Amino acid sequence: MSLDERIDALKAKHQALETEIEEEIHRPSPDDTHIASLKKQKLKIKDEIAVLSHQ
Repeated sequence: MSLDERIDALKAKHQALETEIEEEIHRPSPDDTHIASLKKQKLKIKDEIAVLSHQ
């Protein structure tokens, strides 16, 4: 997998997590622990994208 392909895959995962967070937030009884976990995953991916983008 090339660097650009890896970055694109991470961006897609980042967007999927954003969608999942939005869906969870708008549920009748959102799970705050799950939302926090999703946000941590999303931040980790964002950091990885930043590192790879500067290579």
